[in-house]
Amino acid sequence: MAWLCTLVRVKRLLRRADVVPSPNIWYFTDTYEVENRAQDADDVIWARLSEQVCWSGADVVDVGCGDGFHLPRFAATARSVVGVEPHEPLVRRAQRRLARYPTVTVRGGTAQRLPLADASADLVHARTAYFFGPGCDPGLREADRVLRPGGALAIVDLDTRHRPYGDWMLADLPHYDPDVVDAFFARQDFTCLRVETRWRFPDREAMAAVLRIEFSARVAERAVAETLKLNAGAEGDELILPVGYRILVRRKPGGLVRSVSPQGRPSTP
Repeated sequence: MAWLCTLVRVKRLLRRADVVPSPNIWYFTDTYEVENRAQDADDVIWARLSEQVCWSGADVVDVGCGDGFHLPRFAATARSVVGVEPHEPLVRRAQRRLARYPTVTVRGGTAQRLPLADASADLVHARTAYFFGPGCDPGLREADRVLRPGGALAIVDLDTRHRPYGDWMLADLPHYDPDVVDAFFARQDFTCLRVETRWRFPDREAMAAVLRIEFSARVAERAVAETLKLNAGAEGDELILPVGYRILVRRKPGGLVRSVSPQGRPSTP
């Protein structure tokens, strides 16, 4: 899968450019809309995320917001929402989608250069925005910069340990190591909650179109066949695919923060 290659190679690529093109939503925007509508059919991610962080009355930043699909969910209760997206056509599309939401702004920008002031957000959210992972410390530091003390960074990402979707992901990138990725987030003091969701497709055509923008041709055909097998005997045209996610959360310390001296002894600033 192209985005997994991006995750592993991103540290090297960022020496040359701030943005690595998304292989799916940048080029297949309408099909990605179908995918967004299929994902998390039971709102499991939203339910578990809301248990971890609260955005009611808060200032929210959504990094890599794409065409703004998730922004209305935050806007329903947040004080303000800023969507940040590096791809200008998606910025314009998101602005059109959110035009009737007075508390929502969509801006061009990257994860490592957010167009926001210091300490201006209570929640920084990124969902399947693959800047984050090993080698992506600049984006983590930038999220900390814009967060207020006590604020949270929440990253929602696909779980390669969950079958069958995780098997397809690893088939496209056999050198991707889930242990390395998990260790990276643990070292960065993230908590990790694993959840199982259901993707619900209206028919076979929608399912196949989505899987073909997510995987290489060979793996996509395997994924289509295995999804059809999972749904063998089901009534009607609707197809269900179980997909696992990780919800990773890190809070910015609040109040008086103790620093560490060069000798390793705590000191009060």
